[in-house]
Amino acid sequence: MKRILLMVITNIIHVPWWFYKIDKMGKNPDQYSEEERYHYLRKRLRRINRRGRVKVVAVGVDNLPKTNGFILFPNHQGLFDMLALIESCPRPLGVVIKKEATEWILVKQVVRLLEGIPMDRSDIRSSMEIIKEMASQVKKGRNFVIFPEGTRSRKGNEILDFKAGTFKSAVKAGCPIIPVALINSFRPFDISSIKKERVQVHFLKAIYPEQYMGLKTVEIADLVHNKIQEEINKYI
Repeated sequence: MKRILLMVITNIIHVPWWFYKIDKMGKNPDQYSEEERYHYLRKRLRRINRRGRVKVVAVGVDNLPKTNGFILFPNHQGLFDMLALIESCPRPLGVVIKKEATEWILVKQVVRLLEGIPMDRSDIRSSMEIIKEMASQVKKGRNFVIFPEGTRSRKGNEILDFKAGTFKSAVKAGCPIIPVALINSFRPFDISSIKKERVQVHFLKAIYPEQYMGLKTVEIADLVHNKIQEEINKYI
């Protein structure tokens, strides 16, 4: 909470304009390209993170595919995750987010700007429709983020089991899977302090369709899970 207040206070003069602009761009996607909307948000988040005394270090950006139409599968540590991912990733991203979060002020506007997809995790049938919708958009060249743990880990840098169902989106789209290791992303908002923090975002080597086709989604989930945990273990 202390850091969120710091971020708000140190940007208070700009917040009303940023909110207006983000809301306007999200409501008028035909007037602003996905790249324009994403990079406007990304520039703001860089400033917010810096003023909040959080340094985001991106590793392995070159591992992102040269063409769009991929899905990032990061571990989920907390509310700061998307701030770190957007600052780190130079390519526009959509996000699959829990439905209840889209009712929060500002989160609602940001998700709309990113053309994100809300998911009701309690409705299995609806969740499968969301997976199909995301796969369809990825086939058209959009990139997405989905957290395969389904909920945030409350064990710091120890990750939870991955839900196999989330990987059906990649299988249906036949797209590259990008494992992403978030390290210390829980610290900025979970620790009651405004001391400087350093969050790492590691984009691991892409797993291409020819590498995972034939595997069950449970096996894909375990493969990605283990790659991420191994990467985290190297740095903690």
